[in-house]
Amino acid sequence: MTTIGRGTTAHLEKVEAPGSMLTHAAARALAVLRVSTGFVFLWAFFDKTFGWGYSTPSERAWINGGSPTKGFLANLEVGPFKGFFHDIAGAGWANWLFMIGLLGIGLALLLGIGLRIAAAASTLMMAFMWIAEWPLAEGSTNPVTDYHFIYAVVSIVLALTYAGHTWGLGRQWAALPFVQKNRWLL
Repeated sequence: MTTIGRGTTAHLEKVEAPGSMLTHAAARALAVLRVSTGFVFLWAFFDKTFGWGYSTPSERAWINGGSPTKGFLANLEVGPFKGFFHDIAGAGWANWLFMIGLLGIGLALLLGIGLRIAAAASTLMMAFMWIAEWPLAEGSTNPVTDYHFIYAVVSIVLALTYAGHTWGLGRQWAALPFVQKNRWLL
């Protein structure tokens, strides 16, 4: 018990840290969300690379000469940027940027490191994919929000809440001298 003012007593609860708003359960839930979202990006990378037969058949795998971007971008049917996306469909630079993005975002989320960069990269990737699919077109299932928006928001929330510190390498990453000098790498 603590005395507050003139003889008034109260029980004070122990607070984790000044300004801390996350409970242990919330931190764990964010860690599960982080790992799960990282796995979504990594799965897309591996399936497109090796053609495991889920979204990408073996004959269209990247290692078998397939293009990770061509099937999606070349078949777009709506939107004001349809021509642009058709033009870059299957381009070597587009394939490499997309695949490096999937791998980098997936690893960062899975490991819990570089979450700010992962959030920026996934938001940019998801914005491009949203623009490519153009859900504002008539007949869309939801013109307001979709999974691209949700993945972008999730990655931002994970970065802002230091979700890599729970069940990840975020604390060790943040303690590295190079990261200390370049806080944007958190």
